[in-house]
Amino acid sequence: MRKLLCILLLSFAVTLHAQNNREFYLIKLYHFDEATQQKNTEQYLQQAWLPAMHRKGIKQIGVFTPVGNDTAVKKKIYILIPLSSLNDVYRLDDELLKDNEYLTAGASYIQTTHDRIAYTRIETFLLRAFTDMPKIEKPALAGPVAERIYELRSYEGATEKLYRKKVEMFNKGGEIKLFKRLSFNAVFYGEVLTGNRMPNLMYMTSFDNMDDRNRHWKNFVDDPEWKRLSALPEYQHTVSKLDIILLHPTSYSDL
Repeated sequence: MRKLLCILLLSFAVTLHAQNNREFYLIKLYHFDEATQQKNTEQYLQQAWLPAMHRKGIKQIGVFTPVGNDTAVKKKIYILIPLSSLNDVYRLDDELLKDNEYLTAGASYIQTTHDRIAYTRIETFLLRAFTDMPKIEKPALAGPVAERIYELRSYEGATEKLYRKKVEMFNKGGEIKLFKRLSFNAVFYGEVLTGNRMPNLMYMTSFDNMDDRNRHWKNFVDDPEWKRLSALPEYQHTVSKLDIILLHPTSYSDL
């Protein structure tokens, strides 16, 4: 009886630690109408903002552009920022304004006037990591950086209950374990806490190149475990809208 109690207490402690150890993620999406806007913003990110964030102890920051971004009329930059607490969401911006090195290096961007705007708008999404992958992971990729594919997926649920079942499918259901077994090099899985599409979860996987990405997804849909899991009655109709965004890392991205 005592041994069983010890096992139960240990299990509870592990679960509680995983719950309390989950990171938060801030995704910032920059929109641009002109290539010059993107160029100036990237210069700011690379030379001022990213070094300042590193000085604050935040190292694993991803900076990405959509595949085909060079030829797109509307250009974008995605930034993925891991945070240890919700306080960091506003604390970091406040601290940046006290960082003289940052203010000097980023002056041309920071002091941009209304008639020479650096971007069209910024969208933000705040997420909390899944219990079964509580921290961001840098993928082990071998291909050339310019060819690497980071796949950001967004799964919306028709109701809060159905959304929660999809989150459960990743954690308790074993979908995260399946991705890991098939070497999808997941970067994060997260529950969206705030955003313009709710209820919603997002996650990111990564590949050496597009062919590698396509091979992995074929292996996934053909895998017997996925066929079993996706056929379970409790996980039917858990996704009402799926968005797939294919990204390349910038040359200065940490991921």
